[in-house]
This record gives sequence, structure tokens and C-alpha cells, in this order.
Amino acid sequence: MSQFTDLYCVMGNPVAHSRSPAIHARFAELTGEHLVYERRLVPMDGFAQGVRDFAAMHGRGCNVTVPFKTEAPGLATECSARVQLAGAANTLTFRKDGSIYADNTDGLGLVADITRNAGVSLAGRDVLLIGAGGAAAGVLGPLLLAGARCITVANRTLSKAQALVHSHSALAALQKAELIAITPPAVAGHFDIIINATASSLAGAGVPVPATVLRPGSLAYDMMYGPAAQGFLDWARAHGATPRDGLGMLVEQAAEAFLLWRGVRPPSAQVLHEMQHAAA
Repeated sequence: MSQFTDLYCVMGNPVAHSRSPAIHARFAELTGEHLVYERRLVPMDGFAQGVRDFAAMHGRGCNVTVPFKTEAPGLATECSARVQLAGAANTLTFRKDGSIYADNTDGLGLVADITRNAGVSLAGRDVLLIGAGGAAAGVLGPLLLAGARCITVANRTLSKAQALVHSHSALAALQKAELIAITPPAVAGHFDIIINATASSLAGAGVPVPATVLRPGSLAYDMMYGPAAQGFLDWARAHGATPRDGLGMLVEQAAEAFLLWRGVRPPSAQVLHEMQHAAA
């Protein structure tokens, strides 16, 4: 690698499954940008050191995946409004003056994939958001801004769901939307859109909510993708819902990060189409 090649990475644990390197390589190819993007597995207690090591290598930017999204803002010099609201970041930019800027492109990517790629409007819809960790925190604000009528946050630890709802209550009031915190077994009724923002799929665990949340035509969306999402997608399909994995979200959030880092918006729809075709 040339010393003049800009270096980027994705950090997480696990991270071997990440398709971000392939996505950013294709973005670079299509836009004529010159960069190297790699995976970096960091120990569960070693994220801060991993970031310091990457900065010492003159890394330009870093995507953050599970389980470090809520830890990332604490390492930043400056945080975007999205990060301040969510308390989680998935994109770090290492500036030449040594400062670190944190942003969160997850919600932008999710909303773009649901509304633009899947063709499902969020306006006036009832949404079930499963999970209250960094992934859920990153998308709740954009879901509210997209016009959801009611968002129910279901999490095993109720206090975490309540804290997430509380931190977004002012935005919900501005959007005239309803926010509800609940535990998964207590979820009742059905929803237009169900979003799994937990790592349960990655761990091979079962779906944490009853099938009664689904109805024919509901969009059941797992933020994981590939084999990790298959159990959730099969569950949704078996109950008449429309399943969708998070590959589109991954591509769209990557496009937002690429724009932030390079000042160029890549053709995300083309790259998503290519990846879906290759997987078919």
C-alpha cells in the first residue's frame, strides 16, 4: 500500500462477516477515488486502543459496528447532532489536526433502503423497533423524521427502552408521533413495519417477539444481512409478511459515510443491485 493511499476500516467484534470492504472498494472504483478499506477485529475491551492505533497509522475514517457504537462518541472531539441524540456513532472521521468527528449514518441508510429501495413509505405508519442498543438508537431519530405515526421500542431490559424513548421524546413531540417502551413478551397488536435492531440474528437466537406482531403485507426488516438474518426472514415469510434484510441499509449507510469522507456521493442503488444479483 502506498503511503499516499487513504486508509479506512470497519471495526467490530465480530467483523469477519462485514461486507463493508467490498462496498467501499466498489464505491471507490465507480467514483475514481483512491483508498484502501479493511476489516479490523478489536477485542471486546480494546475499542479505544484500536481507534488510537488506527489514528497512529494515519487512518482517515472508520466505520463502527457491534458492539462499539455506544462507545464511539466518547472517543470523539466533536459529535454530530445525530450522534448527540442517539448516543451512538457508526462513522468516525480522523482529521488532519488530530481531532475526531463522530457521525451516525445508520438511520439515514435504513430510511433510504425502506423508502427508496423497498418502496415502503414510513409516513403515518406504526413501527415496532426491536432492541434498544446502539443500532436501535442510531435509527430512531431518522424514523421519527420520516413521519412514523407510532414507534414501539421493545427491549428485554425495559429501562433501556424507556431511556431511549425518553431521549427522543422532544423530537417525537415535534413530529407529533407516539413513542412507547415495552418488553418483547408484552408486545400486542400488529404493525406495518417491524425492524429487528438486535444482534439476536447474529447470535443465532430466536425471534424475540410473537408472530402476532405481523400481518399480511407487513414489512419485516432485519438490520443484519446474509445468513445471520435468515432465521428472522424465514419467520416473517412463514407468517405472510414481506421479509427484507439489512444489505440495502448497509450499502446506503456506507454511501453516506463515503460522502462524508470523500465529498462524493457514490451510486448506491447500482452497488446494491450488483450485490443482490451476485447473491441470487
